[in-house]
Amino acid sequence: MLTPARHIYQPLAPNHAQPRHARLDVLRGLAMLWMTLFHFGFDLNHFGWIRADFYRDPFWTWQRSCIVSLFLICAGIGQAVAVGQGQSWPRFWRRWGQVAACALLVSLGSWLMFPRSFISFGVLHGMAVMLLLLRWAAPRLPTVLLVALALLALAAPSLWQHPWFDTRWTNWLGLITHKPVTEDYVPVLPWLGVMLLGFVLGRWLTARTAWLDGPVPKLLTPLAQLGRWSLSYYMLHQPVLIAALSLLQWLRLP
Repeated sequence: MLTPARHIYQPLAPNHAQPRHARLDVLRGLAMLWMTLFHFGFDLNHFGWIRADFYRDPFWTWQRSCIVSLFLICAGIGQAVAVGQGQSWPRFWRRWGQVAACALLVSLGSWLMFPRSFISFGVLHGMAVMLLLLRWAAPRLPTVLLVALALLALAAPSLWQHPWFDTRWTNWLGLITHKPVTEDYVPVLPWLGVMLLGFVLGRWLTARTAWLDGPVPKLLTPLAQLGRWSLSYYMLHQPVLIAALSLLQWLRLP
């Protein structure tokens, strides 16, 4: 039985002049900066300038998990803010189309560079699917149920796995028996749970506090600007890093 409507998150009337929340942009910018440092280390290892195991060393694997979590929490908060501001479906579809298109470009680019371990379902692919699920279901559900679903999503890969999910065509769900050989892998389960918790946090922040509306110190303004252009930066930072390191390596050749 559905919870009475008064207990379900009610969005405001549509507002075409939707204000940005600088503090949320700072969190996105922090995720971008951390990701850049991580990828810089990965690229140095790829070019042979350092020696590190980015696939098994906890120092790197835990960083990756934290970076992805911060991305998805910010995406969940952003969706809660958008729903609260009355974001229309056409506006949602425009943004979703950008994410999906960039996911396809990532697959193509990674296939050209890493044909044996290209990215078939990385963070942008995961976000595209999770954003659809979140936008369709989350505004209709009470907070208690969202938290329960988030915990179930987080636990699901540990509770049940099957070899059928181990192929590139099926591993996107996350119920795998072993991790695929790929440069990035962010399946729906368990990561949907992180985005759901971000949505719950965003719902609470917009309904109970004014934290998101607060100003940011001038020192953090560059991070806020970076967070405003997070998708563009995400798509450009690795080509720029790789091109710069390739040039430096060429200049170092005897």
